[in-house]
Amino acid sequence: MANEDNIKKDLNEENLENENIEENIENENIENQETESNKEYDDLKDKFMRLQADFTNFKRRTEEEKKGYIELGVRKIANDLLPVIDNFDRAIDSIEDKDSTYDGVKMIRDQLIDVLQKEGIVEMKALGEEFDPTYHHAVLTEDSDEYDSGVVIEVLQKGYLIDEKTLRPAMVKVSQ
Repeated sequence: MANEDNIKKDLNEENLENENIEENIENENIENQETESNKEYDDLKDKFMRLQADFTNFKRRTEEEKKGYIELGVRKIANDLLPVIDNFDRAIDSIEDKDSTYDGVKMIRDQLIDVLQKEGIVEMKALGEEFDPTYHHAVLTEDSDEYDSGVVIEVLQKGYLIDEKTLRPAMVKVSQ
């Protein structure tokens, strides 16, 4: 009987060891699953962050493109309107009697100028300024005692700026 008791005791101890081993294996499996879950979570989190950054960049690029298209449209319309303003200036200069016709033409011209100014388009100052090919298109040169060499002495066609950039250069006569 003592032998049977020893065998039972050994079997119980073996069962306990097996249970401990199984429990350890189960704990390791759980830890591995948690580690894998954490890795998956980190991967998904990383993908989400990248996707979010890509979307933010996409929105920014889209807004910039939209702004560029709007600016292009404004430039195109402004370039089409500038000859009309030039013609109003010629009409104003040709009217000898400063009557209601003169006032009406001048009012329409001023209204067009106001519309352009709201879009950031302004007439550039050229007369008396030093010639700058960025802003001026020299059509003629002339000797002048009144001005130094390289100074704009006459504006033949007004130039315009849009947000400090040249929309149309001024056609000018420059002193030699």
